Amino acid sequence: MARARNLMVATGLLAFAAAGMAFPFYMASSRNPVIDPTKPLPPQATFRGPYINTGSRDVGPDAGPQKK
Repeated sequence: MARARNLMVATGLLAFAAAGMAFPFYMASSRNPVIDPTKPLPPQATFRGPYINTGSRDVGPDAGPQKK
């Protein structure tokens, strides 16, 4: 009984993981865009935008080509 239950749980976890990994591919291949470019952004997106990279250490434009 315990072995059958473990097999059911493992199958469920694998199915859940497969669905989670397939979801981005499904969203990318869908015909309808996630955000409609003809409409303005919602207030949450406009507020969040400037703060999305506040932890980044890459500040400012590149100084020039990197020498190796």
